[in-house]
Amino acid sequence: MYNQHHKGKLLELAHYKMPFGKYKGRYLVDLPIAYLVWFRQKGYPPGKLGEHMQTMLDVKSDGLEPLIRKLQKEFPL
Repeated sequence: MYNQHHKGKLLELAHYKMPFGKYKGRYLVDLPIAYLVWFRQKGYPPGKLGEHMQTMLDVKSDGLEPLIRKLQKEFPL
């Protein structure tokens, strides 16, 4: 069942930005899939960033990117 907790997690994912590196300041949804795969191979950063990067790779792999972009548009920060 879909609830507020899941909505909040999805909105956080949609608006989460890369805090460092080549793509600093970019939304995770805008990161190239190859970059996310590289992190999967090398090890994700600890904490929330790593969790969100792992989830975003799944989102992109499953073709759900339009859902994240829709959330960004409909629920701007």
